[in-house]
Amino acid sequence: MTDIAAARQSLRDRNLAPEAPLVRQLIADTGLDASARRKISAHAEALVTTVRKGNRLGLMESFLAEYGLATDEGVALMSLAEALLRVPDAETIDALIHDKVGGSNWSSHFGASANQLVNFSSWALSLTADVLGDPEIGPKNALHRAIARLGEPVIRTAVGQAMRLLGSQFVFGRTIDEAIVNAKKPESIGYRYSYDMLGEAARTSADAARYFDAYMSAINSLAPHCTAASVRDNPGISVKLSALHPRYEFAQRSRVMTELVEATRQLALAAKSANMGFNIDAEEADRLDLSLDIIAEVLATPELAGWDGFGVVVQAYGKRVLPLIDWLDATAKSLNRRIMVRLVKGAYWDAEIKRAQVMGLPDYPVYTRKAATDISYIAAARKLFTKASIYPQFASHNAHTAAAVLHLAAEAGRGPDSYEFQRLHGMGERLHDVLRTSAGTRTRIYAPVGAHKDLLAYLVRRLLENGANGSFVYQIADEDIPAATVAEDPIGKVLARDSAPTTSSHLPLEGAGQEGVGERPYV
Repeated sequence: MTDIAAARQSLRDRNLAPEAPLVRQLIADTGLDASARRKISAHAEALVTTVRKGNRLGLMESFLAEYGLATDEGVALMSLAEALLRVPDAETIDALIHDKVGGSNWSSHFGASANQLVNFSSWALSLTADVLGDPEIGPKNALHRAIARLGEPVIRTAVGQAMRLLGSQFVFGRTIDEAIVNAKKPESIGYRYSYDMLGEAARTSADAARYFDAYMSAINSLAPHCTAASVRDNPGISVKLSALHPRYEFAQRSRVMTELVEATRQLALAAKSANMGFNIDAEEADRLDLSLDIIAEVLATPELAGWDGFGVVVQAYGKRVLPLIDWLDATAKSLNRRIMVRLVKGAYWDAEIKRAQVMGLPDYPVYTRKAATDISYIAAARKLFTKASIYPQFASHNAHTAAAVLHLAAEAGRGPDSYEFQRLHGMGERLHDVLRTSAGTRTRIYAPVGAHKDLLAYLVRRLLENGANGSFVYQIADEDIPAATVAEDPIGKVLARDSAPTTSSHLPLEGAGQEGVGERPYV
């Protein structure tokens, strides 16, 4: 059996494998003994302390510190953001606002944040809730009475505009040209960008054609700015396969392998001509096997020879991440190519858990505990540093994860020019500034581009990923949480928990994870 075939078989075997033995193996795969783990945690704690001293947390960190998913108001806001612009009629919008805003205690959040935009949002939501509530309870002032007289149409418009304002903070530009202009200042101090043209799965051929044109237009707009000899020093673009075909599913494999492969190949060839990075984004677990067939077919295109810019995003929360890296390495070697691999924690955890439950699967394709995902990420990072055919890209906002990557890079003799960190626009800014100045690392910023109507699904995924009270982004903003707790070693956490007595070994059957909302396995 070839290395490619062996890795593919191992990948399939691990899809729904039991979690506990996999995590035990992952701990061994990290190669970290107790001494190394202590050093990494100490470094991470120092990073957290430095980040907090900077007093320059981004809007996302400030927002989630006040409205995380551990609060009723945070859940209400997420639901409102997800649903508001999808509702077709005014009557339903009014009912939605009544439901999500009217019954929450917004006034308790006013003035609690260091970010004035967050405080203004709290004030506006509190005022809206007062208007919607019992007039005998609301504030007896002229502003309140005036707004109450104007009625629900004004509230509906104001809340809709507030959601647009919130969303605009997480979009790098409404168009690719606007985003390119916005990137100039960060690029001047060494940051690079990977642009994501916002959009979800295509539902029709017209949708797919529109997304294809958006990607091609973005590549053409970025091409004049790709002036460096190395792909690593130029901007890049991220592409969702599901946006390029309305029937991206195993049942339509013959169509996908013709139509979707050709569309992806055309975009890859255009990216190669511009000498820019071209990343295939990760999506739901049930699409992974089919995506590898597409990737193999496109990567084998003879005209792509000599280009190091083809990239693939892999998700550490997936149980198949290690054999997936082996497969990518073996495939690249067989074609005498070098590729990029962006390692992320994962973006569809809630959907993966619910799908497995609905389908009655024997297990989950993703890890159910945050610490397990963090360990998987470290094991995957170690493996990436052993692959000469792969340029590693580490996407994380977590100080412990960053400290672990730096430790593994030093062990592997890899300098900061042989890999890069990545972060999302609007998140982790201070941490990556510290990494750049203290360790000389390179950071690429993942920048969403598009109108607000295309933002909602992206924004909700970010809130789900980072709004849980166990996430780093949530904890870094809460100075009541000790730096040592924020920088806690995930291996030690798993070993301590698994050594404690338990009454059940069953995986979670309800809700958002084995330990509830605070255990989502993201950043």
